[in-house]
Amino acid sequence: MIVRPMVDQERIVRELEALAEFSDTPKPAITRILYTKPDLEARAYLKGLCEEAGLSLREDGLGNIFARWEGSAPKLPAVGTGSHLDAIPYAGMYDGTVGVLGGLEAIRSLQRSGFKPYRSIELLIFTAEEPTRFGIGCLGSRALAGVLSPESLGQLKDREGRYLEEVRREAGYTGHLEEVQLPQGYYSAFVELHIEQGPLLEQERVPLGIVTAIAAPATLRIDLEGVGGHAGTVLMPERRDALCAAAEIVLGVETFAKNSGSINTVATTGFCEVYPNAVNSVPSRVRLEVDIRDVEQNRRDQVIRNIIQGVEQVCIRRKIAYNVEIINIDPPAKASSEVLKALVASCSEAGVRFKLMVSRAYHDALFMARIAPTAMLFIPCRGGVSHRPDEYASPEDIARGTYVLALALAKLSLTEDKTAPKEESVPLSD
Repeated sequence: MIVRPMVDQERIVRELEALAEFSDTPKPAITRILYTKPDLEARAYLKGLCEEAGLSLREDGLGNIFARWEGSAPKLPAVGTGSHLDAIPYAGMYDGTVGVLGGLEAIRSLQRSGFKPYRSIELLIFTAEEPTRFGIGCLGSRALAGVLSPESLGQLKDREGRYLEEVRREAGYTGHLEEVQLPQGYYSAFVELHIEQGPLLEQERVPLGIVTAIAAPATLRIDLEGVGGHAGTVLMPERRDALCAAAEIVLGVETFAKNSGSINTVATTGFCEVYPNAVNSVPSRVRLEVDIRDVEQNRRDQVIRNIIQGVEQVCIRRKIAYNVEIINIDPPAKASSEVLKALVASCSEAGVRFKLMVSRAYHDALFMARIAPTAMLFIPCRGGVSHRPDEYASPEDIARGTYVLALALAKLSLTEDKTAPKEESVPLSD
């Protein structure tokens, strides 16, 4: 069957601009935090667009939104696409939203072309991909994949000390959290369209990126306790300075990542809290938080072991008490070979060059890969900039990504019911 999606580029841009109006900060800065007024208004706007497209809507107890275009075989697992609409403080207007409105326009473009889906095609708008409110990223997709249990969700608090249970109900989400997790086989395939959030596509002048693997983060919290005192009276040979130990550890984190043997290993000490944080006092306590990522789990976990061993060595030598806590440690995801084939074939059909690449940022697709064959499609963003007000993706790139996404969704929708194929090894851009 020949499919020619009819993508309305101007409409996507108008809807992105309209969505950007729902923010706690004036444009171009976008701030849209889970369950706040702008978040709820944005949800209502998107649900209205989905209803206009004739899609059937449902929401779960966390606020994940499902908008389905019924196929002729509605009992078969559906084909999914989508992303998130929340935004960290003072962010841009394209992160996540390109995948939401691009996914919706991909469905509408297929409708306009006269395409009739065999499997249903569903747009999924994830709750809270950003960790802003409850300190954990991909909240909705983690719950959908069963990574976060209802009990764990019930223990989450925001910075004001309010439990998730309280604020979700206040926002109108009263469904049972036990019903959020999706069953295995709910989707036959899932594709997330997203801006790259990096510079490679733009630098290499490649229109699209097909993501073969998604790096996953691990977060370490390191607490150090030395002995404080007056900066003028505690002599240097007698010092047990927690911040000096922390400085060594931070440099060690950098060294271990650089020496992993792969450019895909990254490690960042992005948080440092010092007590008493006074210029004339020897620091007695320090808390560090370290982010370690890779597309290969064994390599990443070896870096984690090296960091923990390094903390021990520094602290023993400096006589500093320490504790290392692993806050989270998620496995990376490899893309499904069948979904990759559909994306490659769609690029070929559209006459669009592409680059096989890895995603060093993590996305909701990381967790969807646990319950469905999954892959991602990247479009360029100017300068690789993201999570800033000057984040930008061109209308042409958005429309091109939407067109290829529509072709891929059509191909995946027409697949017959069969047992999941054996996954083939996928080359990584390493």
